[in-house]
Amino acid sequence: MNTNGHLSIEAEPYEYDFHPSKTALLIIDMQRDFLEPGGFGEMLGNDVSQLRRTIEPNQRLLAAWRASGLQVIHTREGHRPDLADLPPVKKIRGRSATSIGDSGPMGRILIRGEAGHDIIPELYPQAGEPVIDKPGKGAFWATDLHAILQHRGIAHLIVTGVTTEVCVNTTVREANDRGYDCLVPEDCVGSYYPEFQEMGLKMIKAQGGIFGWVSHSEKILAALGVDLSATK
Repeated sequence: MNTNGHLSIEAEPYEYDFHPSKTALLIIDMQRDFLEPGGFGEMLGNDVSQLRRTIEPNQRLLAAWRASGLQVIHTREGHRPDLADLPPVKKIRGRSATSIGDSGPMGRILIRGEAGHDIIPELYPQAGEPVIDKPGKGAFWATDLHAILQHRGIAHLIVTGVTTEVCVNTTVREANDRGYDCLVPEDCVGSYYPEFQEMGLKMIKAQGGIFGWVSHSEKILAALGVDLSATK
């Protein structure tokens, strides 16, 4: 595939046009505490299978993206071990008996360097793939993501990960305000709540694509020239 060429993907609300060489795959918060059985997400009573269904399509898309020599960036939500970057309101919100910074199933909850904070093995970053450690929901706030994208000439983002209505949606909105065109493959993003998954995607593509486009990973793979029969 000529990564300098122009590609189009069937999407909603209309076709998504992009140049692969100017596009990054941005994988949001595929962290152990959110996705793995026994982690913090499940401890809160969430059904992690709603998120784990995104692992396989993300693996296929990531493999094809890497094989094409295109740019990949990962994010993780978490805080400094001393909690200096944790707003008190975030610490107490939810009124949970166990919260950020406390001991959890996989170490201190949402603390950088702890096992639960790390990215799941199935999608682990390779050398040369930046990992953005973000203290908030959006990947642009209090991070160097925008600078990295600018330095690498990125204009388009394929945004995947979890959760659809929170960190994915927030990041897409931030990206939109900074001039990036975002495509969200619906099978590569997930929410603990099916109704939030549906509404989160609708919000992105509403009003003629107010924040971005929604499509499916198979359409991206097809545009990259991947034999879909060989990926299943």
